[in-house]
Amino acid sequence: MQFSTEDWSRRLLDSYRDHKGVNIGDHTGLPSKPEVASLCVGLLQLLFPGYHDGGALAKLEVGQITRDRVATLADDFHRMLLAVLGGREEAGPVAEARVKHLFEQLPPIRAVLKTDVEAAFEGDPAAATRDEIILSYPFLEAIGIQRVAHLLYRQEIPLIPRMMTEWAHAQTGIDIHPGASIGSHFFIDHGTGVVIGETCNIGARVKLYHGVTLGARSFAKDEFGRIKKGGKRHPDVEDGVTIYPNATVLGGGTVIGRNSTIGGNVFLLHSVPPNSLVYNAEAQMHVVDKTSKAPHPGCSI
Repeated sequence: MQFSTEDWSRRLLDSYRDHKGVNIGDHTGLPSKPEVASLCVGLLQLLFPGYHDGGALAKLEVGQITRDRVATLADDFHRMLLAVLGGREEAGPVAEARVKHLFEQLPPIRAVLKTDVEAAFEGDPAAATRDEIILSYPFLEAIGIQRVAHLLYRQEIPLIPRMMTEWAHAQTGIDIHPGASIGSHFFIDHGTGVVIGETCNIGARVKLYHGVTLGARSFAKDEFGRIKKGGKRHPDVEDGVTIYPNATVLGGGTVIGRNSTIGGNVFLLHSVPPNSLVYNAEAQMHVVDKTSKAPHPGCSI
């Protein structure tokens, strides 16, 4: 059978012209998803050397390996920055300054990530060792990438920070916007389904469980019905707060006071003062025999 590939190609090219959504540049296009994925893997190798490799690094080789990785990542990141900054006249000096700032800040970021490991070790009775946390806990991969992406976000670098955290989201099931500000000793237990919005401010020693959403309550719209961008849309969580599974906290004006506990499945739209306990009243539950429908003896819940 002979296919009409020329006609199919022509139709696709027509759709490219008519509907855009094509990344083509005369010199360099936007960063690709594989490029940003490679950047994230390389950053994790620098942040946790030996844990994201084929095995432990030889002590005599770690110096040269680190120098090689820094040089490669710096070049890759510089190239991506030039792409997202486009043809701006100041793109070259800005890109160089941003690369320098990123690599100077990696040691301080490692210091904060160490507190995250400690929070997990102290907060999870199932954690046998710190090595286990670094090797197997998805939250650490997510927060490691987010802490770097947040640095880039604060430097007003377009596109790349969001691509980085969405890569981490795809890897871990944990969705943390690069704009979110997160303090030290942060721990997400289990992690799957956690969502943390762009304008969240999270204090130190905060613990979240799976399924927690720190989201927006509503979106302001302009006269044409289009969502207005920007503004404080997501809650603040003060120091020492614990939020249990599947709780939802919404709104830019919502503040969870320090040392509070939010119970599982709570839906919260307003602030609570420090040292609060927020929980749902227990739903009525019945345990009956499947054949007679009579209550089981001693099973009143």
